[in-house]
Amino acid sequence: MIPSSPIVIGTAIVVVLLVLFAVVRRARGPSADARESKQAHEAAQERDPPVEIGETYEFGVTEMTDHHSGEEVAVGKVEGFVVFTEDIPRGLKKGDVIRAKVLSFNEGRTSADATFVTKA
Repeated sequence: MIPSSPIVIGTAIVVVLLVLFAVVRRARGPSADARESKQAHEAAQERDPPVEIGETYEFGVTEMTDHHSGEEVAVGKVEGFVVFTEDIPRGLKKGDVIRAKVLSFNEGRTSADATFVTKA
């Protein structure tokens, strides 16, 4: 015997709709944001970086994130080029303007690692 409780039927309908939504979304492909991000990444691979190793640049912190090293780093952009800055002081936050010295480029030269110099 199949349960016919309104709660069971409602739950089944919600599950079916969620599965259907996931299938349709997957069939549509990547989102517009994902496509835009991919295009920006590809364009970055084709241009020379606007920063040089050993030079210091000033930029705003756009986000804080965990680096592959396990440390929190500040993320910012110099002429649209992503710079990951380590050795940041406690209390640094999104929106702060900092100076950082570029240490190296990441694979593909689409971003760089830097070390914190000072808060601007």
